[in-house]
Amino acid sequence: MSKIAFLFPGQGAQKAGMGQDFYEKFPSAKEIFDQASQWLSLDMKELCFKKNERLDLTEYTQAALVTTCLAMEKVVEEYGLHPDVTAGLSLGEYCAIAVSGGMSVKDAITTVRKRGILMEQAVPAGEGSMAAVLGLGAWEIESAIKDTKAEIANYNCPGQIVITGPKAAVEEASLKLKEAGARRVLPLAVSGPFHSSLLQNAGKELAKELENVEFFALQIPYVTNVTAEYVTDISQTKELLAKQISSSVRWQQSVDKMLAEGVDTFVEIGPGKTLAGFMRKIAPDVKTYNIQKVEDLDQIAEILGSR
Repeated sequence: MSKIAFLFPGQGAQKAGMGQDFYEKFPSAKEIFDQASQWLSLDMKELCFKKNERLDLTEYTQAALVTTCLAMEKVVEEYGLHPDVTAGLSLGEYCAIAVSGGMSVKDAITTVRKRGILMEQAVPAGEGSMAAVLGLGAWEIESAIKDTKAEIANYNCPGQIVITGPKAAVEEASLKLKEAGARRVLPLAVSGPFHSSLLQNAGKELAKELENVEFFALQIPYVTNVTAEYVTDISQTKELLAKQISSSVRWQQSVDKMLAEGVDTFVEIGPGKTLAGFMRKIAPDVKTYNIQKVEDLDQIAEILGSR
């Protein structure tokens, strides 16, 4: 029998207009956007639907993206599509946990708003950076940067790994990686050295915030970025989320784990096609779908026979 995973994107997938057609056509999606506006004292329609500079600022991006993805996912389930496991890239893990039953929609949205602020404030602007490394394997990158203060932020897919750390360390590591044969090393337009040890204090502050969140027994498992393992016991979640801010995102390993567990259908829910793109490199023969618009959902629901 087919096993389905719902996947949720991370920061960088956001774009103006995301989720607007779901908001306009489905009361359940509209309710999540409207509630998020009240919970955060932010106009989520203004933030998500219209072009504005705030959408790309970490302290706003995270809440906007989680609100959008959870509003869209609510409609996906109304169409009769249900996952056997969930996973999210970095920020997307909060969506995965909420959809797995581990936290409320309200707590997912309000917690990532605080998370975004903590991450934004963790390192002064300009002191940290990130870069995508193309064309080298993980062990080659790990070997090339081992004597620098740069770290691996994301294991995205074969041929694409992201490094992070102090700006000077990332620049030094970039030179070493080019010498080691990297096809390209591309600086990323981000506001900080995310998923590096420089964010450990932010993780400690987030842990305090998580003490105020009510967690529930998981209805289905989710896969954590920190270890790339299935989580079935919600008692592990607080510690994992606190660690996740400064730990590598083991996305390729997470997908490999789901494949090993028999998942054969992956559905990315949210703006952009980043995760679907990664899937084509990790497991090109596996069924992968992307839901950005209502018309995507109509087509996919018909293909998967849920409606």
